[in-house]
Amino acid sequence: MSHNKEKQLQDEDLPGNQQDEEKLQRSLTNRHIQMIAIGGAIGTGLFMGSGKTLSVSGTSIVLTYLIIGFFFFFVMRAMGELLLANTNFKTFADFATAYIGPWAGFFLGWSYWGNWIITAIADVIVIGGYMQFWYPDVPVWIPAFTSLAILTILNFVAVRMFGELEFWFSLIKVSAIILFILAGIYLISTGFTSPRGVKASMSHVFETESMFPYGLTGFLAGFQIAIFAFVGIELVGTTAAETKDPHKSLPKAINSIPLRILLFYVGALVCIIAVTSWAKISPEKSPFVEMFSLIGLPIAAGLVNFVVATSALSSANSGIFATSRMLYGLSLDNDAPKSFSKLSKRKVPIRGLVFSMTCVTIGTSILFIVPNVMTAFTIISALTSILCVFTFILIVLSYICYRKKFPELHQQSKFKMPGGLIMAWFTMSFLVFTIVILALDHDTLIALAVSPIWFFGLFIAYRRKKKKMLELDVLKARSMDYV
Repeated sequence: MSHNKEKQLQDEDLPGNQQDEEKLQRSLTNRHIQMIAIGGAIGTGLFMGSGKTLSVSGTSIVLTYLIIGFFFFFVMRAMGELLLANTNFKTFADFATAYIGPWAGFFLGWSYWGNWIITAIADVIVIGGYMQFWYPDVPVWIPAFTSLAILTILNFVAVRMFGELEFWFSLIKVSAIILFILAGIYLISTGFTSPRGVKASMSHVFETESMFPYGLTGFLAGFQIAIFAFVGIELVGTTAAETKDPHKSLPKAINSIPLRILLFYVGALVCIIAVTSWAKISPEKSPFVEMFSLIGLPIAAGLVNFVVATSALSSANSGIFATSRMLYGLSLDNDAPKSFSKLSKRKVPIRGLVFSMTCVTIGTSILFIVPNVMTAFTIISALTSILCVFTFILIVLSYICYRKKFPELHQQSKFKMPGGLIMAWFTMSFLVFTIVILALDHDTLIALAVSPIWFFGLFIAYRRKKKKMLELDVLKARSMDYV
């Protein structure tokens, strides 16, 4: 069978490829995609969660981010090759269904939806915490729910509105981090001494006692929040169906990931450690804001707080977009109610959007039970990390199955994953290892213990779906026999 014939059959086998279906508009330009990719690499986990990670890992946090970033880059390369092998794929669930099986598409699609629902909840909670910097007497839930309402309304407008919002949100984040790093370099080079007597120096980064202050256990404990910081790095994959030129935009966005990790994660954290020393950072607050508070510059701290609040808005905005698009794709595959595939006049999957936002609103109500922002954030982010890793495992497994089933497609690919199957198996091993790590910390162990409930629920739902489909097939067969 020729390669073209194989590809034709593969395309025909994909669910939701009928000519008469409503389609998402390809309204996102290269400018939007590049900034969405950058914005996805700068999330709430970095701005808010890195304080908690620093408190348990010390300066080894830099190594933590490098290790995670290294393996996650290969996950993204695997995803890129799969999406570009067939541009009819709308979501990760599509290629999981095509290469692993219908169950994989069902589990991956709903788990990724759940991942972003929980991420959006965490982001909205953190926005409430950031507002307390200016309004300490205002209850956290007021700014949290206000921001949620604003983002929901904006996402009702159009796909291009999401692109524009994310472009400007990301531009603010990128500009702020670059200025933050430049400010850090200036303070280090001038040997600035804070009012608390801490002198800015690169020696803080290389202090022997600060590298693994709590030993190997502390180093491994830092992985959970660090993984959460990378949630969103895969967002370019959910935009594939709405990208004007995916063969140009996606490779460019994915290949820039290593540089973004070095600049935004490693560069920024090295500056924080060098200026303030890791031991001076509060695990309850953003270290980016704390750095300027510690050195006695409250105006700068207020400016950085505005930026990190914008970052949380950006991440929540991405979550709203991703959840509604995933429900759209699941609906086309008959893995979700058919109503979720209905598009508005502006080509927005409006029913999926309403359902997702209702779930986020209910989840944000945790603030009435757990009013402490960092405690609520830790609980939520641990669940997100588990679902994120599960999603990435199925992406890599899809790549492995794709290589075995369609070697010709891989040979003709212009965007091959470096290292091929060997690197895919190494990456898979690392992802499984990160799940094991979550059992070492009390807070993350709770989330790990609760997570089977989610997967058991999906198993029951999938069994019911299969039974329903089987019943429909029997009815169709009987009607054909009657005719």
